[in-house]
Amino acid sequence: MAIKQALISVSDKTGLVHLARTLSQSGIRIISTGGTARLLQQENIPVVEISDYTGFPEILDGRVKTLHPKVHAGILARNDMPEHTATMEKAGMADIELVIVNLYPFSRTIAQPNCSLEEAIENIDIGGPAMVRAAAKNYGKVTVITDPEDYPLLLSEIATNQGEVSSSSRFRFACKAFSHTAAYDSAISNYLTSIGDDGGRNAFPSVLNLNFTRLQNLRYGENPHQKAAFYRDPETVPGGLAGYQQVQGKELSYNNIADTDAAWECVKSFEDPACVIIKHANPCGVAVADTMLNAYLRAFATDSTSAFGGIIAFNRPLDANTAAAILKQFVEVIIVPGISDEAKSLLAQKNNIRVLIVALEHGSNAYDLKRIGGGLLVQTPDNHRLVRSNLKVVTQKKPTEQQMDDLLFAWRVAKYIKSNTIVFCRNMQTLGIGAGQMSRVDSAKIATIKAQEAGFDLTGSVVASDAFFPFRDGLDVVVQAGAQAVIQPGGSIRDDEVIAAADEQHVTMVFTGVRHFRH
Repeated sequence: MAIKQALISVSDKTGLVHLARTLSQSGIRIISTGGTARLLQQENIPVVEISDYTGFPEILDGRVKTLHPKVHAGILARNDMPEHTATMEKAGMADIELVIVNLYPFSRTIAQPNCSLEEAIENIDIGGPAMVRAAAKNYGKVTVITDPEDYPLLLSEIATNQGEVSSSSRFRFACKAFSHTAAYDSAISNYLTSIGDDGGRNAFPSVLNLNFTRLQNLRYGENPHQKAAFYRDPETVPGGLAGYQQVQGKELSYNNIADTDAAWECVKSFEDPACVIIKHANPCGVAVADTMLNAYLRAFATDSTSAFGGIIAFNRPLDANTAAAILKQFVEVIIVPGISDEAKSLLAQKNNIRVLIVALEHGSNAYDLKRIGGGLLVQTPDNHRLVRSNLKVVTQKKPTEQQMDDLLFAWRVAKYIKSNTIVFCRNMQTLGIGAGQMSRVDSAKIATIKAQEAGFDLTGSVVASDAFFPFRDGLDVVVQAGAQAVIQPGGSIRDDEVIAAADEQHVTMVFTGVRHFRH
């Protein structure tokens, strides 16, 4: 059935003028409201204002304008039901076959720092969602568009199908419309249920609604017997992995995505040229250097065995020299903020390597989520950034400037390693990493063994521990291995015992006052 009449009411007016002019030139009558109608009139596009169409003026400062039987009957009437047709003819009502609506900008409004509750309430759309849902429900007759990105497809179908939109497209648009209103209502619910009795906003709403868009189905999950898919948050995080562009390589797997995210979040935390190599969500090598090549070589040297089949992340564009060095090993994914043409040509020699580009921005998710049986754990992200002024030297021996730089570097790395964590570093390079052990002593021993196997002398190194030493035994292990400076949160009931052990062994220790558990 060819479209004869369209209702347009949009807050986002992107592409509106071209759309409306093309519809009008196609012989489609346009009904519109408020600012949308005024814009079309200014552009000399024929339009019927909603009050003229319904015969009833907009009232209550525009709160009531489209909530009228002539509008909703025109949208909801089914042409395959004779009683609907008879009712419409008797009432002198016409079908509306196209509804183009996007809603008041509620999320953008509440994102403003000084947004009041009253202002937020005024930006809750009523008529818009009603029309969108009605049109989506009756997709057998009506085409509903909520996203300006769909305008080209709409116009293409109208042009090629003699004024009609295919049933498959109508269904797809309807699905998108219901998702649009669901996300809209979720934003309202999240906002309103976060407001406390005192009028202030809580960090967590009492009802948490989540909306994610599926980007792709994955071959399987962590293991081949598990099904999986990759979803993106519509509230795109600047610099987040979900905004990646894949330059080459095989399709990403579930584990590729999880590990690459860990690599990217870690490497973004450094200001100087840095390289991070990840294996099974843990860094196995991290280094800062004057060039990307040197950063890569130093990171790789930490644990070349674990780096096999790993994820490599850089916080600078990838150059040809670094790409050539990477090709000497087996790598699953390379993630960078950019890549030179020469480097791209070199990596094309191994076209299975996945190469991703993501903008180097530092946005973060609003929440960290962890699913548990029958529920969900929700927390704010660990965005704490340690600076020198936060540190408290608790030993008689004070750190040198170089040690202080290395301690801050080691602490930053430890934040991205599974607990319990011990990290040996020197000259902005990891030397040995002990990750994810039940005992901090075991993590210290593993980090020592890793460094020795890589051929590093730990004499004069520094160590980071993601949480406090509950006893002196963990400290004794790292000092015996050669560490001369230690950074840890402090806060144990045995801090005095651990500090005394450090003084006894003539090493320096600083407390951060925060921990970085990562489970």
